[in-house]
Amino acid sequence: ALNKVGIDELKEAILEYIPVHPPYFDQENYTNRTERFFASEIIREKIFLQYKEEIPYCSEVVITGFKEKEDIIVITTLILVERDTQKGILIGQGGDAIKKLGMAARTDLETFFGKKIFLEQQVKVEADWRSKVNVLNKLGYQG
Repeated sequence: ALNKVGIDELKEAILEYIPVHPPYFDQENYTNRTERFFASEIIREKIFLQYKEEIPYCSEVVITGFKEKEDIIVITTLILVERDTQKGILIGQGGDAIKKLGMAARTDLETFFGKKIFLEQQVKVEADWRSKVNVLNKLGYQG
């Protein structure tokens, strides 16, 4: 493989064994995910980029409201963390960190949706939420 020897023959051999099947999804559908999913992932990405250390791995972004109007989308989020100290870091002194997070997320959300975004963020401590099966199930994870 490093010398690119036999690659074409390997591809041909593999193609012989791949079953022919109609597409599972309509070609017009690019994803089976909702707009809420993409909004939460964009915000989560900004958490990873801004906080880098402990916070991203202990947080979850839940979209609690998504109201699309003619010229704006109002998105309400709840960011779960496991401890009060994480909440303090996420919010920052005088709310500076959460404001910076919101501004970065809003920029990408507006690009993604092609509309103005009003983003409301709340941070809530849910102690050890990653260890609680009922919370994980509620968030859409299989516990």
